[in-house]
Amino acid sequence: MKRGEIYFADLSPVIGSEQGGVRPVLVIQNDRGNHFSPTVIIAAITAKMAKPKLPTHVGIKASKMGISRDSVILLEQIRTIDKSRLKEKVCQLDEKKMREVDQALKISIGVVNLAQTIEVG
Repeated sequence: MKRGEIYFADLSPVIGSEQGGVRPVLVIQNDRGNHFSPTVIIAAITAKMAKPKLPTHVGIKASKMGISRDSVILLEQIRTIDKSRLKEKVCQLDEKKMREVDQALKISIGVVNLAQTIEVG
């Protein structure tokens, strides 16, 4: 398992507004952690949104990624899960898309604020 890969995962049970059920997730943990840890840090993905609506969202096109529907990676829905929750691998994001993920992740965890990204971008 590597950073940038998308897998199906069973995220149930959930509480409140957490994303749940069997759904695609993006591995965002570093590869060293992926190799040695029994857990993995992921971001939930939804197909219920066709386009990103927040700066913490990254859109992925089905035609370019080999997935069934256009989807959105929700970088505000980050979880650490046991690796046993992961099912089959779906695809691997390219470097360009991972740069978008990294920027949205920085905004999500407050490493950069939104005003800085607007000024720079």
